[in-house]
Amino acid sequence: MKGTRAAQRYAKAVFNLAKEKNAADAVKEDMDSILKTVEGSDDLANMIGSPVVKPSLKKKVLTAVFKDANPITLGAFNILLDNGRINILELVAKQYLLRYNSANQTQDAVVTTVVPLTDELEEKIQKKIIELTGNGATVKNVIDEDIIGGFVLRVGDIQYDASISNSLNNLKREFKNNTYVSKI
Repeated sequence: MKGTRAAQRYAKAVFNLAKEKNAADAVKEDMDSILKTVEGSDDLANMIGSPVVKPSLKKKVLTAVFKDANPITLGAFNILLDNGRINILELVAKQYLLRYNSANQTQDAVVTTVVPLTDELEEKIQKKIIELTGNGATVKNVIDEDIIGGFVLRVGDIQYDASISNSLNNLKREFKNNTYVSKI
């Protein structure tokens, strides 16, 4: 993806500064907010990526939208704007979160279920995550009725599919591959 290496460098610089100033947690919250806001708003994403919109206007919009952001985050906006790289803001936020999670030995997990997770189920999922990866994770629950039942767990590049729809698909494949023909 274009801009990934640059985003890694900016994220590393922001993370190191945030750690130095004991503000890594606050900046993580900002980066979460940036990521959710940019992903959730096509208008904002288009404005940030547009070469037609002046950097001064982009700065006004970003500081208005993220008015409660940490000064380090606001400084990152300024550096990206000054260097003409504000278009990679979303990538910088993703890279920062990856660095933060790696440094804190945590990760993000996405659990797809048919119904919302209860505390008891979330505890069982946490145990499964620790079994699979050796570390805990922040669990995000996605509701999808197409899996019929069970759950699908994604942590990094690991996927554990314990869904009913997966079991049914596996059974369907076995029936298709079965070459047994009855002689009756």
